[in-house]
Amino acid sequence: MSTATVSAFGQLTTGDGVRLYTLTNARGLRAAISNYGGTLTSLLVPDRSGTLGNVVLGFEALSDYQSPPYLQANPYFGALIGRYGNRIAHGRFALDGRQYQLAQNNGPSHLHGGRQGFDKVVWAAETGSGPDGATLTLTYHSRAGEEGYPGNLDVTVVYTLTDDNALRIAYSAVSDQATPLNLTNHAYFNLNHDAGTDILGHELTLRAGRYTVVDDTLIPTGELRAVADTPFDFRTPHPIGARLSQVPGGYDHNWVLDAAPGPVAATVYEPVSGRTLHVVTDQPGVQFYTGNFLDGTLTGRHGVRYGKHAGFCLETQHFPDSPNQPAFPSTILRPGHTYQTTTEYRFGVQGQLRG
Repeated sequence: MSTATVSAFGQLTTGDGVRLYTLTNARGLRAAISNYGGTLTSLLVPDRSGTLGNVVLGFEALSDYQSPPYLQANPYFGALIGRYGNRIAHGRFALDGRQYQLAQNNGPSHLHGGRQGFDKVVWAAETGSGPDGATLTLTYHSRAGEEGYPGNLDVTVVYTLTDDNALRIAYSAVSDQATPLNLTNHAYFNLNHDAGTDILGHELTLRAGRYTVVDDTLIPTGELRAVADTPFDFRTPHPIGARLSQVPGGYDHNWVLDAAPGPVAATVYEPVSGRTLHVVTDQPGVQFYTGNFLDGTLTGRHGVRYGKHAGFCLETQHFPDSPNQPAFPSTILRPGHTYQTTTEYRFGVQGQLRG
């Protein structure tokens, strides 16, 4: 039987109390989510021998998410991202004849909603159950002008840990004024995380024939380049590390998902544990990031140091800098319309136990 429980997770420096919500499905999988930033702090799934292990980077205590080293590195472990996931060039965009200036918190760019994005607010939370499993519903009211964005925005995010071993994240939002919106989750996965190894041996498949070319500040140039004959071609499985040295700085790019044959955006297989991950989404893109900026200064559960390539992200999304790129799919939410998108991270195993 699926269950949802709640426990104290600590206090913010403001004195506000924060809670941790643990969803367990009928097969014993467990997802722990804090209402601080809607942060997925751990996700326990079985390996090929049936042993549960954590597959996301995170911490056991709220204080770790508030520590100076974490805030300085700001890796967004497991957090909900908004209003705009990814980058907006120079933190500026024009909408309906008006210019807007956002925080420039990533070099010259605006990144992941600004200095106080959705990853750093306390969400209202309510546990429940649905036909597919235990749920956690998070809501947040983002006031007009927050981080420079127009419109009062009401956001709802529902986490469901399904009884068929998927973590579903369903996002919805309404606004009283036109505003850019691009919500995602910034989980770092490592399907053999408990071993303290990097993710370079994970085998990745991405259903994408093109990617968005970026400049040296990771802002798209507007070109959607074919992946054929490049280290960005994951249309057939490749170890993440096999061609990484051919990509200056590592992978941190948006792939343009193919319209066919279906909603599976990515598949990952970790050969030692046998764990598999299938990412299913209705979004047009996915940001594949290989933890290039992790440097070992942060330590997670069981004393594991989070060094370079300790985890990978598959952030389902619209494209970076879309408010300034008219040829990209629009990210503008207008009054009277509802923003809705859903992504599932489906877990399984492959192969027999190695002797």
